[in-house]
Amino acid sequence: MEYWLKLPSIVRFVIIGAINAAISYIIYIAAVLLLGQNNYQICVALQWGLSSVISYTNQKFFVFMTKGNYVKEYLKCCSTWVVSYVLNVIILEVFVRYITKNVYIAQFISLAIVSAVTYILFKFFAFKHSEKA
Repeated sequence: MEYWLKLPSIVRFVIIGAINAAISYIIYIAAVLLLGQNNYQICVALQWGLSSVISYTNQKFFVFMTKGNYVKEYLKCCSTWVVSYVLNVIILEVFVRYITKNVYIAQFISLAIVSAVTYILFKFFAFKHSEKA
């Protein structure tokens, strides 16, 4: 645990972010399999809704390691996720319509782009005031 605490927040974010992205992507795939590929936008909404609690918990305790401020930080995370979600939806739609018809590949690429934006928003907005590292 001591080694983990010494890692820079960007490194912790990449590791935890990869775990969160994998969980999100699995949720997305399951939703697409259950609801069908034509409902990919509904599937991404379900993905974001279900994975938000897991992501918040992981970011708070394992990346930014903040104390207290649960409601305030969660609300800031929610506003960050709104921005991330809208960006995800736009990128996904562009990729599905114009670049690749494959909803799985499109969402994989979209998640990679959105993750970078999310880190910046988390670091400088959601967890800004009480970040340790």
